[in-house]
Amino acid sequence: MAFLYVKNQEDALDVVQEVAYQSFKKIHTLKKPEYFKTWLMKITINCSVNMVKKNMKVIQLIPEFEEFVGSDDEDIPLSLTLQNLIDTLQDDEKSIVLLRFYQDFTFKEISEVLEIPLGTAKSVLYRALDKLRKKFKEADLCE
Repeated sequence: MAFLYVKNQEDALDVVQEVAYQSFKKIHTLKKPEYFKTWLMKITINCSVNMVKKNMKVIQLIPEFEEFVGSDDEDIPLSLTLQNLIDTLQDDEKSIVLLRFYQDFTFKEISEVLEIPLGTAKSVLYRALDKLRKKFKEADLCE
């Protein structure tokens, strides 16, 4: 789950380390042991979002595009992947989509992890899926 948010192995491992630290530090706050998995997932999501926000403040020194360096292969088609589409979603929408489709969580589990009502989890998911469909069609990937 951390890797899906931060998109690189080093940062994902940092998130996992932070989750381990936070979970051991706050284990006494877990009221029901049967919810350990959802509690841990909530910590993972929060740490991942914090890492993404922190990384947004970092200015990259390496150019992202080869065109600045000069590329002989000018006809490389641009492609829009599912991950790129998911990245366009708001944080709450992204969390729900990732939990539902990448982690196979039920709506009930999602609502518990994110501490939102069941109906809200469903409506946010359907709104996010609608956004993804529209962006998919805009990119002409459905034909």
